[in-house]
Amino acid sequence: MKLITGLGNPGDRYLLTRHNIGFMVLDFFRKLNNINENFKFENKFNGHILKTNINGETIILVKPNTYMNLSGESIRRVVDFYKIKIEDILVVYDDISLNLGTIRFRTSGSDGGHNGIKNIIKILGTNKIDRLKLGIGPQLPDQKSENFVLGNFNTEQLFIVKKVCKIVNEAIIYYIKNNINEAQNKYNGIVINE
Repeated sequence: MKLITGLGNPGDRYLLTRHNIGFMVLDFFRKLNNINENFKFENKFNGHILKTNINGETIILVKPNTYMNLSGESIRRVVDFYKIKIEDILVVYDDISLNLGTIRFRTSGSDGGHNGIKNIIKILGTNKIDRLKLGIGPQLPDQKSENFVLGNFNTEQLFIVKKVCKIVNEAIIYYIKNNINEAQNKYNGIVINE
């Protein structure tokens, strides 16, 4: 059993913001893998949860409903309920230090200034959590980080985001079938910029 969580903020106000690329990935993942319409995200464990099966593996998809800074609360509840091991968690989220269209798997490390990851590390008690970071930069030099991440993607950027979501779908399937190290070797360094 694996838990794939995409980070973001709930509500229409944040739907197309840079901070919500993790939610966008999970929505695309559901569609691209033809997960039956009857299997919708349920609102429980302080998040939207969908349980499915891919390649014989039970997969729990989680979109925390707690707002970004408290993402770990929802993940902890899901982990405890389903008895999921830390090594079976993959967190998909935005990274302001990577340019838009860049994807990068990582096995551990600091929060890099990302409050969602900071909260997950604190609540799970470890920084050894598999991650898939998606670039949303570059940030304008005179713009505050908070304003940048909560700003909407423009039309041209959304076109790139859709392409990123398709590649990330393949990357997550590959991760499920193989492991984080093989996923790093295959997908790290890929940049989608048009």
